Amino acid sequence: MAGSQCGQVIPTKLSVEQFEQFVLPHLSTGRRGPAPKLGLHKIFSYIPQLLYMGCQWKALPIEKNDEGRPEIHYTRIYRALRRWLADGCIDRIFAGSVRKLHQDGLLELTVIHGDGTTTVAKKGGDNLGYSGHKHLKGDKVVAFCDRRCNVIAPFVSAPGNRNESPPLRDALPRNLFAAQQR
Repeated sequence: MAGSQCGQVIPTKLSVEQFEQFVLPHLSTGRRGPAPKLGLHKIFSYIPQLLYMGCQWKALPIEKNDEGRPEIHYTRIYRALRRWLADGCIDRIFAGSVRKLHQDGLLELTVIHGDGTTTVAKKGGDNLGYSGHKHLKGDKVVAFCDRRCNVIAPFVSAPGNRNESPPLRDALPRNLFAAQQR
C-alpha cells in the first residue's frame, strides 16, 4: 500500500463555491467602517489552516501581496474569528454542516463514539477542575462522533467524576433507545 492513504483527510481549504454554500450564509459582517480589503473567503481560509497547523498566530503563513508585504495582519484574522465566535457564527456553521450530512443520508448513528481529551488551563478560565489522573487543571472536552467519524456534537463537560453527573443513557430521551431496540 505504498503511496496510498486510508481514512479521512482533515479539510483545511474550502473552494469559493463550498464557502458560499456552507459558510457565508452563517457569517456576520461588520456594519461600520470600510469593507475589508480581503474577501471573507480568504480571511476565513486562514482559520482552518491555523487550527490544523497548531501554530501561534504570529507564525501563521500569510501570503504576500504585489508589494511583497503580507496581505493581512494576523491580528485582523484573530479579531474576525473572535467576532464570529461571539456572534455564534461558528456554532451555526457546525450545526449547518451536521444538518447537511443528515439530509444527504451520510450520518451513521447506529454507533456513537465519545472521544475525549483534557485541555490544560494556563491561567484562570471557566469550568476549571483538577484532574487527579493527569495531575493538571483544565477542561474535559468530548466530541461525539458517528460510525463514520463525523463529529456530531462537541461537548465541554464540567470538571468532576462519574458519580457527580447522571450516566449518559439516563440523560438521553427514552424514545431514542426504544427505537434502537426495535
